[in-house]
Parts: sequence; C-alpha cells; structure tokens
Amino acid sequence: MSMEVIHTNKAPDAIGPYEQAIKANGFVYTAGQIGLEPGTGELVAGGVEEQARRVLDNVTAVLEAAGSSWGQVVKTTIYLTDMANFAAVNTIYEGYLGSAKPARTTVAVAGLPKGALVEVDVVALA
Repeated sequence: MSMEVIHTNKAPDAIGPYEQAIKANGFVYTAGQIGLEPGTGELVAGGVEEQARRVLDNVTAVLEAAGSSWGQVVKTTIYLTDMANFAAVNTIYEGYLGSAKPARTTVAVAGLPKGALVEVDVVALA
C-alpha cells in the first residue's frame, strides 16, 4: 500500500502529531479541521457560522491539494459542541456540497481543540 502525505499552506498546519491528510489506495483521509486561520493558526472571530465556513474552506483546500473535491467526498463526520448549532452548520455545509450528498455522521462532543465549536473530517476519492 502506498501512502502520500498531503499538505497545503491554504489550510492551517496540524496542531499535533498528524498530517492534514493522507492519500492511500485511491482515497483521501483528512484530519479533522477546526476554524483556524491558515496564516495565524488562530480561531476565527465570531460564532459557529464563521467557524463552520472557515472549517469547510480548510477542508476544501486540503481536498484540492490532494487532487480531490467535495464532489468526490464519500463520508463526512461533523463534531459539534452544541447540537443547537446543527441547523446553522447544516445550511453552511450544504452550500459547499453542490449536488453531492455523501454519507454523514454528526456527533455532539464535550469539547474541541482551542475551544472550537465545530470540527469536520472527510473521506474522499482521490
């Protein structure tokens, strides 16, 4: 099995011992992205909507660096610190998908790194 590390400056650097994504056996596996600005590594100002947009922009950048796109995503996991934000995040998420409708899980979590409100990871075709 061959594995390729995916990295782009258009998404924030990993804040731990992991890569932005790994491409292996025809798939791209992204690390969870939170609403960090790529240049500063700081959480974006604002609430869940601003964070969700930054998260999805980060995922988009990683997918593009891997030669993939939202149209090739087969599975998404969304982590929310408050399920009351489900509808707002869902609306923003839908805008990134176009006609794609990948399988998805949404999970409520007790906390996320740096106090983030939302995190997303995906599996896509390479």
